[in-house]
Amino acid sequence: MLDVIGALVFGAINMAFLVVLIGLAAIRPASKFLAFAVAGTWISLIVTIAALGGFGAGIAGPFPTPVIAFLIVVIAGTAAWLAWPAFRRAVFSIPLVALVGINGVRVAGVFFLILHAQGRLAAPFSTSAGWGDIIAGAVAIPVAALMTWKGTAPRWLLGSWNALGILDLITAIALGALSAPGTPFQVFTEAPGTNAMGTLPWVIIPAILVPLFLLTHLAIAVRLRARYTEEVRTNQPSSGLPREAAVGKIA
Repeated sequence: MLDVIGALVFGAINMAFLVVLIGLAAIRPASKFLAFAVAGTWISLIVTIAALGGFGAGIAGPFPTPVIAFLIVVIAGTAAWLAWPAFRRAVFSIPLVALVGINGVRVAGVFFLILHAQGRLAAPFSTSAGWGDIIAGAVAIPVAALMTWKGTAPRWLLGSWNALGILDLITAIALGALSAPGTPFQVFTEAPGTNAMGTLPWVIIPAILVPLFLLTHLAIAVRLRARYTEEVRTNQPSSGLPREAAVGKIA
């Protein structure tokens, strides 16, 4: 029953991400269609591989298989950011409040705690990832509400929350890798390890959601840095929008 609920929740979260990252971007309809197609293909591929047992322990030798999917998304996103100006403009066109608000769904980190309570996921990975996501998501909600109400939020507040969110993700990635059974770098050996993260629907977290959350945090950090740089240059409050991304004002 928990797996069914998890599948419904993470399916909804995936849809929310598509709406925010693609639907709200100021890009041409054809580009949106292509982006939706690529995202849909990746999601279908992950689900298919997981259904066939392709993310099981030992499939990729000593390397945790879900981490491979995670790295593919992160590397692809980083490469697109560095090499594709149109991609950067698209990211900058997404309202900052939307990038912050989407993190509110991370309260679903409660699933980590439930899996731990059921004996399906080991500590310290489960407890750290669970409580870290719950805190980051719970804080994102009032921060996004403040941005909606006031039109902005203090840069220190956004920066502090953003750093917290990044730290949570990096800690979860590290603990997950160090808890993966069958790897030479496994440090935390409490059974059952992290095997559940290679099965449906939980594999959606490391293979899709974690890299998207991480890239979202990095985009927010760049936006905040741009706003700070412009404020220093002009000595006036700034929208934080770099010159190359003058396609709309961020909150």
